[in-house]
Amino acid sequence: MAKSSRPFKSSRPFFAMLLALAVVPPESFAFNSPLSDEAIREAYFLGQRRDESTARFLDKYRQHLAAPETGPYIASVELLTPFARVVLVSSQQTVGYSAQQAEAEHRGKEEIVAMNIEVLLTDSYGPLIARPTGQRSGSPIGYAFRSPDFWRDIEVHVAADDKIVKPTKFGGEPNYRCSEDGCQLTGATLRFEFPASAFESNTATVQVTPPEGPEVFVDFDLTAVR
Repeated sequence: MAKSSRPFKSSRPFFAMLLALAVVPPESFAFNSPLSDEAIREAYFLGQRRDESTARFLDKYRQHLAAPETGPYIASVELLTPFARVVLVSSQQTVGYSAQQAEAEHRGKEEIVAMNIEVLLTDSYGPLIARPTGQRSGSPIGYAFRSPDFWRDIEVHVAADDKIVKPTKFGGEPNYRCSEDGCQLTGATLRFEFPASAFESNTATVQVTPPEGPEVFVDFDLTAVR
């Protein structure tokens, strides 16, 4: 369930609490980790279906949010467990991809949890920025294109059991809508990777703070997913 605002205990000592993370035994994870060869094959075949069952399964890992009155629209937050990531990768491979390949790609590597955040521009936070054309008061208002790197101004914190989880990878890319008249910036996708061993509890909370508009909190029940 997504909530618009609330206190977040761990946001202030964000970096200090990183040392509190600990690796716990696999059996304490709410989701499957590490994955057995049998689990990898099961995920592989589920992804290979590429039908409604695959889509329904992956949709369990994504939460859709309501649009804000102001600021950019944090449209969805997706948290993919190691099992869900194998399903997704398998669904994206169409020719010559086998269960043995899926096992080989996974074997011996640190398992990760991936997070994707979709951000859309809005009427109040659009592709154009209004600004005066001169320094004098009353100067006409002109417009400039919003930077395609606007997503870098969005702060994201993830906590599991009130402990901040630090990403091992972070990036993003702008999204455009193109036509014969050209392309227009419509939003961005933020991408994160975390060590699966950092998720010790049954829940995870994602805090998204845009430069304008309300911050968003999204709770994930890790006992309800693979």
